[in-house]
Amino acid sequence: MSGDVNAPSDPSDRPTGRHNRSQSTAPGSRHILETIIGRELRTIVRTRTFFILGLAFAAVVLGISWISGSVRGGYVPTLVDLLTPLELLVPVVAIAFGYRAILGDAERGELDVLKTYPVSSREIVAGVYVGRAIGLLTAIVAPLVITAMTVVVAEDEGRTLYASHSGVDSPILFGRFVVLTILFALTVLAIAIAISAVVSGTRSAIALSVVALVVLLVGFDLALVYGFSAGSIGDGSLVHALALSPLSAYRGLVFESSIIVASGTGPAAASPIASLVSLLVWTAASLGTATWVMNR
Repeated sequence: MSGDVNAPSDPSDRPTGRHNRSQSTAPGSRHILETIIGRELRTIVRTRTFFILGLAFAAVVLGISWISGSVRGGYVPTLVDLLTPLELLVPVVAIAFGYRAILGDAERGELDVLKTYPVSSREIVAGVYVGRAIGLLTAIVAPLVITAMTVVVAEDEGRTLYASHSGVDSPILFGRFVVLTILFALTVLAIAIAISAVVSGTRSAIALSVVALVVLLVGFDLALVYGFSAGSIGDGSLVHALALSPLSAYRGLVFESSIIVASGTGPAAASPIASLVSLLVWTAASLGTATWVMNR
């Protein structure tokens, strides 16, 4: 029909399936994630602040474990000496790695550029999180691995003394400690990523990060202590209530899986399942918040 302008005049004018596929070719989700992760890693490598922060963290961890003499006593004494410092240091380092991750992209106009491509907010948040996580875990895990190697070289009669007091020392216990520290660091990093998505400027990012650190390091514990002393939290529910705080969940998991299990005695310090679920929920909720904010 001559009036039908949509009908091709010749079958050869119809585009082939191969032509359609070539025209609609777009980077897949995996390629997009790899690109964003690579960009974040390059940013970390080029930023001297992260390098200095990693060196400072390593110096503190190695200095405490050596000066205290715990490396000569075994793996469990070493992790016991490191637990309290890491409860403070890990959140500080994690917040520093993530509090400007998305904000920096917004200030440089990179987010506006990314929005012109078929990249979803979820892919941006996931790529930024994974890239920053690789840098963060490198800074945290490397000193802990070096510390474990130092224990192998330096431990002496301290291990025998620990064994004589019914303790069971093992590198497996220190390995559990490292894994739990990784989970804790990833949780705090997710909170930092959420902060970077919510704020609109560097000053507000710093202010909100300080508030988050105070709440994580002090606020939750004070609330739990107050609830327990006021009778709002009973003896039976205390171990489950501790899981509400990421820091208390981490501390309880370390006690349950690496310290109490070594000595074989002591009351329950936490509910392992509730604590693990808490860390996962905090991580997922924080990343979900960052994605939701970017979709607005």
